[in-house]
Order: sequence, then C-alpha cells, then structure tokens
Amino acid sequence: MRVPPGVRPQDFSTALQQFSKAVGPEWVFSSEADVDQYRDAYTPYWNEPEEPIPSAALAPESVEQIQAVLRIANQFKIPLWTISTGKNLAYGGSAPRLSGSVVLDLKRMNRVLEVNEANAYALVEPGVNYFDLYRYIQERGLKVWIDPPDPGWGSPMGNSLDRGGGRTPMRDHFASVCGMEVVLANGDVVRTGMGALPGARTWQQYKYGFGPYVDGIFTQSNFGIVTKMGVWLMPAPEAYRDGTVMVRKHDDLIPFIEILSNLMNSGIVRGTMLLESPLLNYRASQGGGVLDTPGGPTVAEMERLGAEKGLAYWSAELHYWGPRKIIDTQWEYTQEKFASIPGAKFKDGRSYKFPLTPQQLESAPQIALGIPNLSIFSMLQSTAGHLDFSPIVPMDGQTVFDVLKVFGEAYAELGVAPRNQFFALPWSFFPRSFVLLFGFPIEHNVEQNRRTRQVFEKLAQVAADHGWGEYRTHTAFMDLVSSKYSFNNHAMRRLHETIKDALDPNGILSPGKSGIWPKRMRPTKA
Repeated sequence: MRVPPGVRPQDFSTALQQFSKAVGPEWVFSSEADVDQYRDAYTPYWNEPEEPIPSAALAPESVEQIQAVLRIANQFKIPLWTISTGKNLAYGGSAPRLSGSVVLDLKRMNRVLEVNEANAYALVEPGVNYFDLYRYIQERGLKVWIDPPDPGWGSPMGNSLDRGGGRTPMRDHFASVCGMEVVLANGDVVRTGMGALPGARTWQQYKYGFGPYVDGIFTQSNFGIVTKMGVWLMPAPEAYRDGTVMVRKHDDLIPFIEILSNLMNSGIVRGTMLLESPLLNYRASQGGGVLDTPGGPTVAEMERLGAEKGLAYWSAELHYWGPRKIIDTQWEYTQEKFASIPGAKFKDGRSYKFPLTPQQLESAPQIALGIPNLSIFSMLQSTAGHLDFSPIVPMDGQTVFDVLKVFGEAYAELGVAPRNQFFALPWSFFPRSFVLLFGFPIEHNVEQNRRTRQVFEKLAQVAADHGWGEYRTHTAFMDLVSSKYSFNNHAMRRLHETIKDALDPNGILSPGKSGIWPKRMRPTKA
C-alpha cells in the first residue's frame, strides 16, 4: 500500500478507516487496481520514479462529507488532490502533483441545481459534465446554450477553474463564472459575491457582491474546494454563419491581424478563431514544418509555391451568432474591411437558422453550436495522448512572425524536427490576445518522454525570455512555469504562499498546484 509522504503507515490505515465512515466504504479506493485509474495516462513521466501516483481516492457526495474528510486529513496531515471529473487531459488528468496524495474525487456531486432561461445562467456542482448540462437543457426545451471545450466530457466547473476556453462568444470560461460556494481547509463554507447575503436573489446574476472580489483566488489554486458554481450561458441565437478570409502574401499578416483585432474588440467578430496557413500546412505535409526553422525556404520561394498551388498564405474562419439580418451584415462588413488588403479573397461557409434539421445537425460544427462531443480525439496523432505547451502572446502580426522564428530556432538548437507539435499557429480563445497550443505526443516510452520534456522546458524558457507566459500547464511543469512569473523576486509566489499559509496551515489541499506549496514542503521545492 502506498502511503502519503510524511504520514506513518499506521496513521494512514487509521485515516482510511475514518474516511470509510465519512463517505461510505464503497467510496474509498485504495487497491492498486483502483488507484491506477487515477494515474495520468498522458504523464511525461510514465513508469519513471518521478511519476506522481496517488495512494488512495475518495468520492464524497455532499459538503458535509467533504467537511468530515477535511477534519480527518487535518488530523493526520494527509495531502488531498481535488478533482471534479478528472478529465483535464493534456494537463495532468486526475493524477496529483504530489505523489502519494489522496485524490478527492467529486464526481458524485453531480447535480444541475438550476438553469434560469430568462437570465441565462446555471448553478452546478463539480461532478456535472458538459454532456449532463446540455441534456438537462435539451430535455426541458430551454433556449440557452452552453460553451463546451474540446472535448466535452469534462466539467464546466473544472474547466472554468482552470481558466479554459471554448468556441462561442462565451468562450472565456472564467469570465462567465458568477458566484461560488467554497469549502475551506478548516471546513468553513463560504459563498462568494452576492451569495454572502443570506437569501440572495442575484447570486448568479451579479459577480461582485460587496467588498473584495475573491473568486479569482480559487482558480488554478489550492486555497479551497469549490462545491457550487454559477456559470453564465448564451441565449439561444436565431441563426449562425461562418466565412473564411484568405490573403496571398507573407506580409499580409500584419494588416490581416490588425483588422481582425479591431473587429473582435468591436464585437463584430466573436468566438474563437484559429489563424491558419494553407501554404505552411502544405509545406508541412511535404516534410517541412509550420515553424520558421533556419535554412528553410525564403518568403519569396514560399509565395511562389503558394501562387503555383493556388494556396493562401494566411486564412481564418470567422464565426457569427445572432439574428439573421445582423450576422449577414456583420459578415458583409467583415469583407469590406479585409478588402483593403490587395488580393484578399472570401468564401461563404455554413449558414443555419435554428432549430436545425437532423441532416444539418450531422454536418454542423457542433462545438461552435454549443453541442459537446468527443470528435477532437479523432485528430490526435499519438496512440497514448499528448500534453500542451500553451503560452499567451500579443494579438498582432509581427508577434506571430516572431513566434514562428523564435520557436523554430529553439527546435533547431535542440536538434529536434519541429514536427512533434500538431498546433503551432495561434487561437483567440481569450479577448485581446492569442494563445498558442503546441501539442506534444506522449507515448509510454521513457526515452521519448525525456526528449519531450527537454523540448518543453526549452520552449518555456524561450517564451519567458520574450515575455510570453503560459496560461495553464501540465502538473509536471507547474513549478517550472510558476518560476517564470518572477517579477520583484517572485512577489506573486510569495503572495500565493501567504494566502496558502493563512487558509491551509496544515497544507492538506492539493500541494504543489500551480507551483503553490505548503510551508512544510517548501524547503525542498525552491
């Protein structure tokens, strides 16, 4: 039997017995077969000594059971690693940051507590996944949409607390959070925002309440256990359409993104956009790569290839939701703005008025229409999985050129062909910035995974050197990424540690989450 670090085996046995009384013996998992279900199938440390493996897992079904678990964990100083559904793949899955932690699995707390159609919000528990919430809405015929990520099997709470993104105008998931219920390490229950007012009628309608706004400290952190969360939904639109903008020249990217940024900041183009390069993708299919590696073809050579093959250098599919007349006008206005770029071309895409017929639904871009699915898995290139490197960069064309060159040079320096990433161009998951998603295939191969870690660490350093920080990372790299946010001698880390010590003096909640370690573990985690 594995034992949490710093806990005596006899104390752990006693704690497991007490956990059984608190949540029911059938909801305490300590056998090797059960614990293996909580390993990260995508870990870059598979079968290496550094791979974090839990010692046990618990599945409470209520706030009261969580409070009982916390009393026991505080007594024996047992580290807990909280998950909602454990589907945070590419970022650590259900495995803890600290090997030997006990996973606190909230999958049984899976009630949709409310969906309000008039004010477009939901109140959910952590175990509710996007499919659950979607079914709840469809079964009741409510005219609201959710905003699922890829894939849709995770939970709105878990994804929002990790500040994930989706595809519709509600794509910035934490920005759509309104009101939380949080159990602190001492068992105290706090409701944030208007929820602090007994009998509040606007808990899910006004975020801030009175006094300091604290919701943000419970995202990507280990300061409490969120047990209820409000999430704003999107009123069901009348219609949807999309269209593609294409430009021919390498340097067209500068005005292309300048126009795009203005349209997004003005609310004319909404939702997530992926910058694409049909020309660079063609080169990659011929054995080249998207990144600008030393010794590659010149811009003039690439433009000649594009002219020969009839391929745009840059393109983007843009999306519109709302009344038919308005979105048609928005697409028309979008074309007028991009027409200032010589040679720009446009392609009308899909156009729907809701509700969809079964035939339309079958070919529709389901994520963009708020329909959760698992189709993303058909795109993944690895037989085991992947992990993501995801820095945030400015939304401008010169930065995109810099990114492709800087990361291309990093791969060259490492002597690694930059074909192990399957995304390298930016997405607009969040307003006024781009996020890059470098997906690294992960295999159950020790040597390959060591090489992948080397590339990841190099890219993280290069990104930090250029002022590009990751917004989210795999548990294996949380200390590394946290260390890059080092302004004023790591003032942010010191603030996080001060909050951690005040709210969780025994350090039992998710040690190491986002590089935040409890005081008793800090000396070895410099």
